[in-house]
Amino acid sequence: MDLTGKIIAVLPASSGVSQRTGNSWMSQDYVIEVPGQFPRKCVFRVFGEDRIKQFNIQMGEDVTVSFDIDAHEFNGRWFNDVRAYNVVRGAAPVAAAAGAAPVASPFPPQPAADPQGATAPFPPTQEPAAEGSTDDLPF
Repeated sequence: MDLTGKIIAVLPASSGVSQRTGNSWMSQDYVIEVPGQFPRKCVFRVFGEDRIKQFNIQMGEDVTVSFDIDAHEFNGRWFNDVRAYNVVRGAAPVAAAAGAAPVASPFPPQPAADPQGATAPFPPTQEPAAEGSTDDLPF
């Protein structure tokens, strides 16, 4: 999934040592605001010191963030994990630059309406049969 917007918060980095493997780890959270009539905000995490340095995300930058969403259970409660795997800097796409946030629709694309009504939701009305016709069905 991708979001394009402006970084409005850079939260402090977290680090520690894994109890399972003994390796050190580092992660940092960021807040992105997606423009539109009703701006939306999303917190995402970059995991790994190398990726934090590679992405070098700064406050106020316009970015497109590619991320995965996953959930995990801890002590009977569920938590979402929004983890970024790619960050691209630069101008927002045309739709976002015009003030409309690009949003992926969960619905399949619909064909464009034909001016002659070929894709109308109901069948076209039929002319009544000529007098004396043997077909007396209304359709």
